[in-house]
Amino acid sequence: MSVERFRAELRAWLDDNDLTPGPDHSLEGQLRQLARVHRALYDAGWMRYGWPTEVGGLGGPAVLRAIVGEEVVGRGLAEPGPYSMIEVLAPTMIDYAPTELAAEMIPRLLSGREQWCQGFSEPGSGSDLASLSTRAVAQGDHWIINGQKVWTSFAQYATRCVLLTRTASGRDGLTAFFVDMDSPGITVRPLRTMHGVDEFCEVYFDDVAVPESRILGRPGDGWRLAMDLLPYERSTCFWQRIAYLYSRFDRLIAQADCPDDLELGSAYLALHILRCRSRATLQRLTNGERLGPETSIDKVLLATAEQRLFDTVRDLLPGMVELDDTSWRPEYLYSRAATIYGGTAEIQRNIIARRLLELGNE
Repeated sequence: MSVERFRAELRAWLDDNDLTPGPDHSLEGQLRQLARVHRALYDAGWMRYGWPTEVGGLGGPAVLRAIVGEEVVGRGLAEPGPYSMIEVLAPTMIDYAPTELAAEMIPRLLSGREQWCQGFSEPGSGSDLASLSTRAVAQGDHWIINGQKVWTSFAQYATRCVLLTRTASGRDGLTAFFVDMDSPGITVRPLRTMHGVDEFCEVYFDDVAVPESRILGRPGDGWRLAMDLLPYERSTCFWQRIAYLYSRFDRLIAQADCPDDLELGSAYLALHILRCRSRATLQRLTNGERLGPETSIDKVLLATAEQRLFDTVRDLLPGMVELDDTSWRPEYLYSRAATIYGGTAEIQRNIIARRLLELGNE
């Protein structure tokens, strides 16, 4: 099936199947809506395209699942943040989990039966993952985990967690686990941000026992797993967010009484550049290439486009952000974090300079 035909048939299916969100726009309501959309798409087969048959998928290139995400989020049927977790965690499970575990668990994620989270950042160890201190100690056929994670998205609703721990010193001493969030000893505390949503959490691990069979890869593979996961976090998970930003751009044009062509053009150009870059990344995945440090460019372009768009909203809809209680306000406030979440803009530019342009190596 061609990409054009796939998109056309998906659009026709979405037109015929009403997945419009209900009146509950709380974070909990958004997660329920996401599960509803995933279940409907999975049962109809759409959610399985672009994923390997070994984990319950229907095969085909990654562009197919990108199209599904774009259409769903672009229509406002799901929020981009929760939806994008699939593009970060499912590929990691495929690459590092035991074959039987991946085959059992990934259909649960794709079908909306479960929501997962990613336990990487810690107090004092955000972008510097090599300094994390959450420790796992072997004890018989289990590992005992103690420590704290922070900025863990949607942890209060998650069934599983891809967790990065320390099992020895140095980068070679990091090990990743696939942890059940209902395990005894796990405490989740949501954090309310300035845009009024508690999507981030602190997560505490107190003598949490995890079976040895839940190690992702081998002991010591954690750094390699993180370096493979982060490019997905900085590229493929943006597919849905780009569709979301384009939908907000269209909404801005509809609401602006006297649109400034120069400002709108600048915002559109930033979005278009981001879209073109994302398509190039998608093509690399379709060609079977592995993503690497070049995805830091995607991250910088996303932050630039998102902030420019919402700056334009503030300028062309006077008082809408500052005075009116509309969705523009929390969206604008959230955009301020675009240069922080997923790796700060400063860190991304350092990666581009050192690892891609080889600057400062002398």
